[in-house]
Amino acid sequence: MNTTRPTAVVTGASAGIGAATARVLAEDGFHVVLGARRLDRLTALADEIDGTPISLDVTDAESVEAFVTRVPECRVLVNNAGGARGLERVDAADEDDWRWMWEANVLGTLRLTKALLPRLIASGDGHVVTVTSVAATEIYDGGAGYTSAKHAQSALHRTLRGEHLGDPVRFTEILPGMVETDFSVTRFGGDADRAAKVYEGLTPLTAEDVAEVIGFAVGRPWHVNLDQIVMKPRAQASASRAHRE
Repeated sequence: MNTTRPTAVVTGASAGIGAATARVLAEDGFHVVLGARRLDRLTALADEIDGTPISLDVTDAESVEAFVTRVPECRVLVNNAGGARGLERVDAADEDDWRWMWEANVLGTLRLTKALLPRLIASGDGHVVTVTSVAATEIYDGGAGYTSAKHAQSALHRTLRGEHLGDPVRFTEILPGMVETDFSVTRFGGDADRAAKVYEGLTPLTAEDVAEVIGFAVGRPWHVNLDQIVMKPRAQASASRAHRE
């Protein structure tokens, strides 16, 4: 990987917030290393932004290990991979869905951050951005698997802020509300009609809205740390309350 540009790693970069973030960071002068399972999509995006596509499954420790060996230096890490599966009550919980959510959101963030922190610190101006959710601070019926994973992911990220106080690395948590991406399609097992109903009657955030905020946080001077940024559509007050026309 020969480049004079600083390197930014974006996980979950094949679509949605990850892909939009990769474009923003590339425009801001970074060489972007894109990680996700869908290598065909990564390759197309990498061609567009002159980035590096590398297959990555954050739920698989061996995949993460193989990925990081191909990233010799890193100034920015965007932990974006994750997601939700199912919307069942606790008394009907599917353990496999819960296990995947904890692996993807919590352990995936742990694996990438732990592996790349030495390189982020060595850059002299590292930055870890973790995309959690308003579900990291709220709960709602049927969401215990996802909200518990996001609470844990947020706690992991915020702990790093204190553990690395004094090191040349910043930590920013982005907590989006409703964003119209593949999120709900994944949650509902590919049911696009059910997913579309989540956003009916209001204008949700777009992946680009979130990406622009990530780019803004990364672009602040080295001494400015934006600890947490909560962003929602104007029509959304909380994880369970929104105004619909």
